[in-house]
Amino acid sequence: MGKRIIQQARGKGGPRYRVRSQTFRYRLEYPGEEGKGKVLALINSSVHSCPLAKIMLNNKMFYIPAFQGMIEGQEIILGGSEIKLGNILQLKNIPMGTQVYSVEVRPRDGGKLIRSGGNYATVLKKIPGKVSLLLPSKKETWLNEDCRAVIGIIAGQGRLEKPIMKAGKRFYMKRAKGGRVWPRTSAVKMNAVDHPFGSGRGKRIKSKIPKRNAPPGANVGSLSPRRTGRKKR
Repeated sequence: MGKRIIQQARGKGGPRYRVRSQTFRYRLEYPGEEGKGKVLALINSSVHSCPLAKIMLNNKMFYIPAFQGMIEGQEIILGGSEIKLGNILQLKNIPMGTQVYSVEVRPRDGGKLIRSGGNYATVLKKIPGKVSLLLPSKKETWLNEDCRAVIGIIAGQGRLEKPIMKAGKRFYMKRAKGGRVWPRTSAVKMNAVDHPFGSGRGKRIKSKIPKRNAPPGANVGSLSPRRTGRKKR
């Protein structure tokens, strides 16, 4: 009898695969009120690809990704229409061509889009009730004009340019994010008890077509094509 493969165990297979509770100790979101805040400190978080800014606003603390050039003691404004680096404004108050990050997908959700180091989106178009953004992937998306965003570019640009010289460094970088995500062992190199593709009886992956709605872990193998045959014009 086989055992659960890594895809099935990751996330719920015990302490080895779970993310530590203290890993994501900083929750990145905006407060529900407006006003003038002050940057108290810039914080390094091992699970984020950019430094975080600790901000005090009306005796309430919150965290956002820091922008390039942010300094401790700097004042930022949440709300209003002043265009200044670090200010958190609604998309309808941000002019076209402005670079923004930490964008809300729905109004008041705290900011979900564009939060990794060195990234930004650009305000492209505006229509009544909607604002178009050009994402780092060069795709265009339309959002509610009441969604908020931070003006600027996230700090930490160029983090991928420095090579990782040792396997140990890569191990600890991946380990910080929780779970056994590295090193990734090829399925055909495993034993038969560890994976459906394992064993030394052959290196060709078996022709196995799982169901499309199969959960992660059971969805291992060849996926059936979306369609077959020559496409009609």
